[in-house]
Amino acid sequence: MTNRALALAALADGESHLTNMLIAEDRTVMVTALRSLGIAATGDGTDVHVHGQGGRIPAREANLDLRLSGTAIRFLAAMVALGHGRYRLDGTHRMRERPIQDLLDALHELGADVATDAGNGCPPVTIQASGLRGGHATVQGGRSSQYLSALLMVAPYAREAVTLHVPMEQLSKPFVDMTVRMMASFGIDVERDGYRSFHVPTGGYQAGPYRIEADAMAAGYHWAAAAISGGHAITRDVGRDSVQGDRRLADVLETMGCHVTWHANRCEVAGPSDGRLRGGTFDLNDMPDQAQTLAVVALFAEEPVRINNIWNLRIKETDRLTALATELRRLGAQVELGDDWITVHPLESVESAEGTAIETYGDHRMAMSFAVAGLRIPNLTILDPACVEKTYPTFFDDWRTIGGVAG
Repeated sequence: MTNRALALAALADGESHLTNMLIAEDRTVMVTALRSLGIAATGDGTDVHVHGQGGRIPAREANLDLRLSGTAIRFLAAMVALGHGRYRLDGTHRMRERPIQDLLDALHELGADVATDAGNGCPPVTIQASGLRGGHATVQGGRSSQYLSALLMVAPYAREAVTLHVPMEQLSKPFVDMTVRMMASFGIDVERDGYRSFHVPTGGYQAGPYRIEADAMAAGYHWAAAAISGGHAITRDVGRDSVQGDRRLADVLETMGCHVTWHANRCEVAGPSDGRLRGGTFDLNDMPDQAQTLAVVALFAEEPVRINNIWNLRIKETDRLTALATELRRLGAQVELGDDWITVHPLESVESAEGTAIETYGDHRMAMSFAVAGLRIPNLTILDPACVEKTYPTFFDDWRTIGGVAG
């Protein structure tokens, strides 16, 4: 939500005051890139003032290092296509392995001159921009919802109205809904036919104040902690009307036996009163970033948990499906793995997993999800804990307050 809000505010005409922003590396990368493009973003902490340029990109040349931020490189690839000049977008070694060609193909249909430097469909990306013509384009929805979100957000500033067609099943639908709702908050309404087509009229965003919800993905770790410990977690600013699809993890935990109470502006999750978590089969296509958390919860259920329809975990910060299976087995769990699914059997012995060191593969969500297991497994070690800087720098400080980390 933070990087969407930054993109929309940068495209709006005038100053927007964004509050309750995520403090994390992904946000820093995005703000730094906007400044490199000549778009002022002032302030610190959770409040930032963005001086939007009405769809203009002031800089005519920029080399942007977007590290491992998928939202930043995808949103900005579409945004700089509105400019006039040469822009190069790059990132870490892992970013150079993450596909972006589906987005570039759609931008090309809308009139952009875009290409990957190596011709392999992955960054670095070079864009020779002269604005977007608009019209019709096809965007594949099977790899990432961020391609569609990026195109939707820049579409009002094309010279002609934009119609986007999605010929295959759209991944992570709630993230598309989030984008459309946030666009409406900034003054642009999208006409849509479900998830098959989206029509965006020409126009411009209205600058103004915008408050960002708390991060439902981050809340998930605390909900999971309550689930496996029999504890009680209250997370504020993620309520029943949240626009974030990841809030549905609480509903999955309820199916497994937790007691969940939704309020207007908070969620309460209590572990099952009898301490028994049920297993089951769950489709997490609409919230794949919660799959690692649920897989760790599965270690402490009474029956196996199968998580389906999560192929795109293989093109995240690491191949998350392979990484998950490797580290769960390191703990002694029986794991079955397919191209787009994983089944996790309950641990037979928590004691035998004591002292295990978990590899994180530089992936913030591997670190945070396996920290949940540390509530039940003695002396669990998380290697490279600093990788949580990407989205939740204070995670281990917060975890310490609930007894999850000894030091």
